[in-house]
Amino acid sequence: MDQARSTISKIFNGEPHSYTRFNLTQNMEGDNSQVEMKLSSDMDEEVGGNGVGDHLNHNPVRKPYVAQKLGRTPKNLCFMAAATLLIFIIGYLIGYLVHRKKDLVPSPAVSMLPIEQPVLHETGAAPLMDWDDVKELLAEKLTATKFEPVFSEFTSNSHQAGSLGDEDLAIKVIKRFKEYGMNTWTDEHFVKVQDPPASGSNRVVFKDGKEERPNGFLSYSANGTVTGAVVYAHYGQESDLTFLQGRNINLNGRVVLVRAGRISFAEKVANAAKMNASAVLIYADPLDYSIGDTTQLFGHVHMGSGDPYTPGFPSFNHTQFPPVQSSGLPTILAQTITTAMATSIQRGLGGQSGPAEWALYHKLGDDTDVITVEVDNVLTDKKIHNVFGVIKGFVDADRYVVIGAQRDAWGPGFATSTVGTSVLVELARSISDMVKNDGFKPRRTIVFASWSAGEYGSVGATEWLEGYLSSLNMKAFSYINLDGVVTGRSGFKVAGSPLMHGLIENTLKEVNFGKDQSLFTHFGKGNWESDVLEPLKLDNAAYPFLAFSGIPSVSFRFTSGNSDYQYFGTMLDTREKLNSATANQVPQLAVTSARFAGHIALRLVHDHLLQMDLGKYEKIIRTHVAQINTKVKNVQRMKPQLLPKALTVQWLISAYGSYSRASRNLATEIQNSDLEDIEMCRIINDRIMAVERNFLSPYVSPKDSPFRHILLGSGPHTVTALSNHLDALRNDDPDSDADLFRNQFALATWTIQGCANSLAGDIWSLDNEI
Repeated sequence: MDQARSTISKIFNGEPHSYTRFNLTQNMEGDNSQVEMKLSSDMDEEVGGNGVGDHLNHNPVRKPYVAQKLGRTPKNLCFMAAATLLIFIIGYLIGYLVHRKKDLVPSPAVSMLPIEQPVLHETGAAPLMDWDDVKELLAEKLTATKFEPVFSEFTSNSHQAGSLGDEDLAIKVIKRFKEYGMNTWTDEHFVKVQDPPASGSNRVVFKDGKEERPNGFLSYSANGTVTGAVVYAHYGQESDLTFLQGRNINLNGRVVLVRAGRISFAEKVANAAKMNASAVLIYADPLDYSIGDTTQLFGHVHMGSGDPYTPGFPSFNHTQFPPVQSSGLPTILAQTITTAMATSIQRGLGGQSGPAEWALYHKLGDDTDVITVEVDNVLTDKKIHNVFGVIKGFVDADRYVVIGAQRDAWGPGFATSTVGTSVLVELARSISDMVKNDGFKPRRTIVFASWSAGEYGSVGATEWLEGYLSSLNMKAFSYINLDGVVTGRSGFKVAGSPLMHGLIENTLKEVNFGKDQSLFTHFGKGNWESDVLEPLKLDNAAYPFLAFSGIPSVSFRFTSGNSDYQYFGTMLDTREKLNSATANQVPQLAVTSARFAGHIALRLVHDHLLQMDLGKYEKIIRTHVAQINTKVKNVQRMKPQLLPKALTVQWLISAYGSYSRASRNLATEIQNSDLEDIEMCRIINDRIMAVERNFLSPYVSPKDSPFRHILLGSGPHTVTALSNHLDALRNDDPDSDADLFRNQFALATWTIQGCANSLAGDIWSLDNEI
């Protein structure tokens, strides 16, 4: 009787329970894991006196058991036991009947499943649709025949940014989005761009010859008139200009003639400006381009993106900022000329012969080869519109992937903008139809964006980023760029954040190219990373998303070998030219492009956890750390007065170790987590999303150094700049500064450490010793 009394007392009065907590950490030096096990027999102590027991029993003081006071006689005890048994039996019967009813009435979502298969129930944490079904649905909805009318609708011979043609296309895009049942909106910006002079052309005169009036132009060039000797500099890369200096050719005040290709127009001009050149002339060499002798070239030379007259902040009409210019605007003249004009100049050049690898039929130029260049571009204000449509997620609606495409072009721009806009619209139609008619429920939101002023340097996209940066870098977890996705058919290239390399590889393996093989099998037969991956360049529209906003981004394209599409930036970018470059396979390649982009987007909104590979950045950081460590030791050995022995790389190594441990610990946490827990998945995903953003240096101004990413950006704050600065110190470069290097070194170290701290999670999870 005493034992029964004791048992019933425990049931009604409760008894504290012991618990076990596992704290999993990994040691980067080689220990697999260390498990700390903490046992407690007092729940109140663990939760600070506000536990479940206190909630149910309002009296915090536990009173001694007094049977007589409670009137617990043997008779009452028997009655209580019988009542307890009766309640248990009734509850069991109710649960059995409810469960049996559910089994007898199958869910519509699984009515076709065999009886022995487990019934799927919507938990709120995961979509009902299997990933293989999602892939098949997308593939079924994207077909070549459906692309042809879309190409026709969005083909335009005149749709330069801010023009009526550009606005007409914007109206068509938003009309399509509304037809698909999407929520839509527009974003209006007032931007400054450079257009050709009022006369229609700038002026070039070589020696005392004929005056040339090229109709092509380079937006954001400096204006004025200069006269100087011509020097040929191949592609205008830093190595090309360094070679000329090695030949004792003085570039000061010279007009540099370079061929298009390999690097952007802006980079060519910036490189020449560093050498104190006075102007740059750019032409299409017949060895690289088969576009004819008289074809005009168009482009821009802003070493950045967005409106260069509102650097770091948006070009809204109501903003009241003092006049300011981007640090990426050139200070020298820049102008394109035709192949025929360039040939005429080259034939008249004297001086030294070029290296054999340049394959020249002319000289490099001497001081007597004088040329006059006059640029008189007009700075104008334009109103541009970005257009958006959205498919909202069912679980994390405030987390979204953005898919975007440029809408404007210098001329017809079929490969530049028409194909990308068509892929954007068809993806919106297909995914909307999957949601409305096929039961697909994306966990997260998909935003479709049509940008304007892309030809001036991703102006529309960058102004949107600047306008909503504080919101986007907390909620947008990926950007997929659709510009120029079809320019050939013999190659396939992808550029993107290292976080997305694993997802890119899986997508290559799952998206078919033709009937019998995947993209991976066809284009990545050897080492896919060397065959398919390429660096994300400054002139890519995805670059500001990654390097300015810290949003993992990806861009891809079908190519003709390793060369760029030769009709970009010309009036010859037509459907006929693209048909010729793709053997009339434009619709089929557009379908594959749409499936590739759609596959990435749908995977990111379908899975519980974002498919981001944290280990890629670990390898990149390790490579940079090893390189800097070696160079620091070399400078300390060769120039001890510049970098004393007290300067150690240990803190940088420790920061790398912190990131390594944090990424591996997160992988362990994921393995031990319940993926059906919505809040747990959200917390983990937020930590993953923060990685790219936390590689943005918080110590530089977006106005002065907009691309703040220390690993993939540009500027003195990057780890690449640190490495180059060490080379300059070793070589006694007059521009090197040991104190400046130490300051940059400390800030880069703490940026990596800060990223590791954020990745580790809560503040009490940090283990660094800095």
